Amino acid sequence: MKKIILSFLVFGFLFSCSPKRKIPDVSNINVPLKVLRFDEDLFAIDTNNISASLDKLQEKYPTFINDYLYNIMALPPQPDSVTAGLKLFLHDYRYMYDSSQLLFNSFDGQLGQIHKALQFVKYYFPDYKIPSQVITFIGPVEGYANVLTSGGLAVGLQLYLGRNFPAYHTDYVEDVYSGYQSARFEAPYIPVNCMHNILDDMYPDKSAGTPLIDQVIEEGKRMYVIDEVLPEIADTLKTGYTAEQLKGCYDNEAGIWNFFLENNLLYITDQTQIRDYTTDGPKTQGLGDQSPGNIGLFVGWQIVKKWMDKYDDKKTLDQLMQTPAKQIFDEAKYKPR
Repeated sequence: MKKIILSFLVFGFLFSCSPKRKIPDVSNINVPLKVLRFDEDLFAIDTNNISASLDKLQEKYPTFINDYLYNIMALPPQPDSVTAGLKLFLHDYRYMYDSSQLLFNSFDGQLGQIHKALQFVKYYFPDYKIPSQVITFIGPVEGYANVLTSGGLAVGLQLYLGRNFPAYHTDYVEDVYSGYQSARFEAPYIPVNCMHNILDDMYPDKSAGTPLIDQVIEEGKRMYVIDEVLPEIADTLKTGYTAEQLKGCYDNEAGIWNFFLENNLLYITDQTQIRDYTTDGPKTQGLGDQSPGNIGLFVGWQIVKKWMDKYDDKKTLDQLMQTPAKQIFDEAKYKPR
């Protein structure tokens, strides 16, 4: 393995490296969307009469309540187990809920961003059935941050309380999440993660088992779509990279590509090797300590942008998602300098 130590350290802050582009006006696209505060209703129940309280929640959240209890909470489907497990959870997570109320007493800001993103989704994918509800909840800290349910987009506020939230720095949570992960437990990531849920619903990822180049291009296709439906959100939030890492990627784009070429990585199929370049991590082995993990996302994104630029807006986002990765690679002729 040839290592290329690239200069990812920069000074100052960078919020977006995307060139300025014409953003469609979606203000007149009708996307009904409301927020349901399941978190508030759940923590207001009478813990001395959980069974009756759950019956009331069932009336208000007829589909989400089962998703919450049995999928998000993973409680055994026996009445006594649900009662005992929920009572313990409400006691143990009261502090986290109270803290979330200070930060998310109003969810209007996040709802507005999600609504705008869904307008773009409707603009680009008019046949897709847009969720009409955002449901906020508090769940296990080791559980879901976002999930698309039959009831709507569900957002787990327990994982958006800010990187400095004390509970994230306990031994238990640090055993579950590394520092580079908990650094993203910030409210601005909510619309990004919601749109990933939408995109996964529209186009389930079927790239497992394919060569590395196919997998990074599939990731790049998704990143391109995320960029289009969230055009005003910082690229750092979309990629999960720090500003310094993202600036370093653009400054060293040719060096990163040469690293893949010189190490004959493009057509490897060993999933253990592929994970080094396509999964989240503190850095990418071989590219230096300041490099981001999941460098394949950046590489695939640049290849897809090159391919889309060749068609000068003649390809729809659906056509992009439906085009085989090999065709995109062959036609993009990606050679950064």
